[in-house]
Amino acid sequence: MYSLREAWFKMHGVEPIPQWDGKMYCNKTDATVTFRANETHGYMAAYTFTLVTDGWLTIVYNGQELTLHPDDLYIYSPGLPITIVTASDDYRGICLLADERVTLDTPSAYDLVHIAYIPIVQLHMPKLTLAHADALRLEEKMSEITGYLHSHHMYKDEVLRMLYAIFLLDLHDAQSRAIPHRTVPQRVEDHFVSFIRLLPQHFAEHHDIAFYADALHISTVYLSRIVRQVAGRTVVDYINQMLLMEATFLLRTTRLSVAQIADRLHFADTPSFIKFFSRLKGTTPKKFRDA
Repeated sequence: MYSLREAWFKMHGVEPIPQWDGKMYCNKTDATVTFRANETHGYMAAYTFTLVTDGWLTIVYNGQELTLHPDDLYIYSPGLPITIVTASDDYRGICLLADERVTLDTPSAYDLVHIAYIPIVQLHMPKLTLAHADALRLEEKMSEITGYLHSHHMYKDEVLRMLYAIFLLDLHDAQSRAIPHRTVPQRVEDHFVSFIRLLPQHFAEHHDIAFYADALHISTVYLSRIVRQVAGRTVVDYINQMLLMEATFLLRTTRLSVAQIADRLHFADTPSFIKFFSRLKGTTPKKFRDA
C-alpha cells in the first residue's frame, strides 16, 4: 500500500512542506482536496482524522452512506473501504494524517489503533459526533500541529510527537462522552483491535484464520464470532480485502508480473491468484492492469 508520502505525491504531486519526513501532516481541506483522497483510500497505509468544520460531506462505508456535519469526525484506517461521494460547496474541514509504518513503531501505537477503531467497534461506522467543545479542542490541537509542521523550531520533531500524543488523548477523552454506553464488551473490543493490528503485518503470508487466532491465544470459532459481532464481516473478508487491495496496488504501481504478485502474496500458484482476483474484482489481473 502507499505510504503517506507516496499517497501525498499521487494526490498532489509535490511535498506539502520542504524537507518533509513523511511521518505526519495536518492541513485544512475542502471538497476539491477531499475528493482527491478517493485515489488512495483503501490503498494508503496511514491513519487520517478528518473533522468537519463547515458544510457537509457524504461518504460510503461498507455500502452504507453516511453524511457528516460540523463537529463530526471520521477516521480512515489502513484498508478501510471508504469512498467520498459528495460534499456541499461550502464544505470545510481539517485533516490530520499519520503514516502507519512510522506510527506503529511509537509507544502510542496501540492507543492509536484502539482509538481509530472505537467508532467502528461501538457504533459500526467510522463516524463520531463530538460535543462542540470537544470538536473545538481537537481543531485547536490540529491547528497547533499544522503550525509546528511549518515552523523551524529547534525541537520540531519532539514537539510534534508530544502534540500527536496529546491529540490522541484528547480524542479518546472526547470519545468517552460521544459513546457513553458501550455496546461491545471491553474484552471483545480488545481482541478485535489486536486482530486488526496483526492483519497489516501478516496478511500477505498468512491467509488462514488459525494463524491469527493462535497469535491471540483464542479459538478460531471465537475469533470469527468476535469479528462478525463487531464489524458484521468475517475474518476471511478482512484478509481477502487486504490481499485484494495489495494486489490492485501492485498491479497499478509496479511492473511485477502477475506470477510475481501471486508469489509475493503467497498464493499456491498463479491460477489460484487469478481466480481469487477475478472473483472479487470482476475482471482478471491483466485486464485490470491494462484498463
